[in-house]
Amino acid sequence: MVRRIDSRQVTRAVVLDIALVIVFVLIGRASHGEAIDVAGVATTAWPFLVGLLVGWIAMRAWRSPSRVVWTAVGIYASTLVIGMLLRLASAQGVQLAFVIVAAISLAVFLLGWRLLARYLAGRRR
Repeated sequence: MVRRIDSRQVTRAVVLDIALVIVFVLIGRASHGEAIDVAGVATTAWPFLVGLLVGWIAMRAWRSPSRVVWTAVGIYASTLVIGMLLRLASAQGVQLAFVIVAAISLAVFLLGWRLLARYLAGRRR
């Protein structure tokens, strides 16, 4: 049986994941009194967005973008780990406190919306 991919669902999931990574960056920059300008946000966001892209590709997330296990877990792990490694490689700083806050925040965002969508879908049935 060939499973049909819902391109609208994939598009919504990609856009939501990207938006939530940007929100994570905006919250972080604002909480540290850093400028909320395009260049600053882009500098902070690109490592995590690359990690997000790698996660989407590695997990083939377009096949089931809202699935929590394994899709969301893989996307989350990739976003966090690759994001931190790229920050380290680009001398952006990777303090333990930041890694902990990023791990929690990205988990809430990238896993959270999928868990909420699953819960709401179950309630509609």
